[in-house]
Amino acid sequence: MVANNDTVVTLDRPDARNAYSEAMVESLVRAFDAAEADDEVRCIVLTGAGSSFHAGGDLKRMRDQSGMFEGGPVALRRQYVEGIQRVPRRLAACDKPVIAAINGAAIGAGLDLACMCDLRVAARGVKLGSTFVKVGLVPGDGGAYFLARTIGFARALELVLTGRLVDADEALTIGLVHAVVEPPALIDEAKARARLVAANAPLAVRLTKRAAYRSWDLDMDTALELAASFQGMVQNTDDHREAVEAILGKRSPSFRGR
Repeated sequence: MVANNDTVVTLDRPDARNAYSEAMVESLVRAFDAAEADDEVRCIVLTGAGSSFHAGGDLKRMRDQSGMFEGGPVALRRQYVEGIQRVPRRLAACDKPVIAAINGAAIGAGLDLACMCDLRVAARGVKLGSTFVKVGLVPGDGGAYFLARTIGFARALELVLTGRLVDADEALTIGLVHAVVEPPALIDEAKARARLVAANAPLAVRLTKRAAYRSWDLDMDTALELAASFQGMVQNTDDHREAVEAILGKRSPSFRGR
C-alpha cells in the first residue's frame, strides 16, 4: 500500500520478462480481489518488474507444449477459459479504476493486459504490439476485443493483422496510451494520475466507470435509464452532500466512501 489511497500491483517474473504462467494468473487475480475488497484502495496502478511490462505468453513453454500450452484443442480451450481468461474477466469486473504503468515491452497478451486497464502511461522507448499472428496464434485472452475498444476498429485491425510493433510516441498519437514520460518518472506519473482519481468521491468514481463501460454496448434509452439509477443512488450519499458543502464553503471535501 502507498499513500493517498492508491496501490501498486507488480507483475513479478522478470527472469521471463513477466510472461504469463499459471501461478502469475492466479496471483494477479488474487491481487485484484484484495485491492477491490480494500475500502482504503481507490485506484490501482499495474506495472512490471525488471525491464519489461509483460511479454505475453512464455515462448519456451509454447515450444515445449507445457503448462498452459499443453494438450489438444479441447484441453487447450478449457485451459484458456479456466486460466488466462480469468484475467480479462477479473479486470472487467473491477469497479476501481486501474492505471497501467508500462515500464517496458508490452507484447501480445502484455498489450492486451494494458488495454484491460482504464488508463495507460508509458515510459519513453517502450515497444507495444499485438504480435499473435507472428507466432501463428490469435489473441486468446480477448485482446482483439479490448484493443478495438481502446484505439478504434480500423487501427486495431491493422495492428492485429500485421503484428507490427509501435513505439511509445506512436502509441500516444493513436490513443493507445494517455501519456509518455521518461522512464524514471513513470511510476510517479501513474501515481499522480491515480491520486487525481482518488481525490474524488469513491462511489461516484466506481459507478461512473461502470456506467461508461456498460453504456458502450447499450442503446441511448437504456444507457439513460442506467445513468438515472446510478444518479439516484449517489445523490443520496454523504459524499455528495459533503462535496456540495465543501464547494459552497470554499474548502476541500473529505470523502468517506458512503
